[in-house]
Amino acid sequence: MAKPLTPEDLERGHEYAAYIINALQGGEAFKFNGNVQNTGIITNLPQDACVEVPVWVDRSGFQPVHVGALPPECALLTQLSSGIEEMAIQASLAGDPIMVYRAVAHDPLSAAVLSLAEIRDMVNELFEQHKSYLPQFKTHKV
Repeated sequence: MAKPLTPEDLERGHEYAAYIINALQGGEAFKFNGNVQNTGIITNLPQDACVEVPVWVDRSGFQPVHVGALPPECALLTQLSSGIEEMAIQASLAGDPIMVYRAVAHDPLSAAVLSLAEIRDMVNELFEQHKSYLPQFKTHKV
């Protein structure tokens, strides 16, 4: 015997997606923190880097809010992370395992808990485990 149907709870949750879609379709505008390309939104971070900023969305689309300059101590930490990420991207594009190692070695968390030798071993292990996904590297060892 089939189970009787029960009414479903159609209350909107707190996920962004429903609010964003509603705003894009002409409903109430919605503001959230979103990841966007830095097009001068944060003036003391690299252009084109991914930044998280307040974003308004309505029928006309997404409008990131201009933030300006971050306090120097925040910008410094963020620039470090961005530089390390850029180094890893360049390493991947160039197929350079040494540059991957250098990027990981400069990561503050890695450097805080691992020696350079341990970082080298970790990078070599990662290369070994994932070499089939990394064809741009002629060698998979640092």
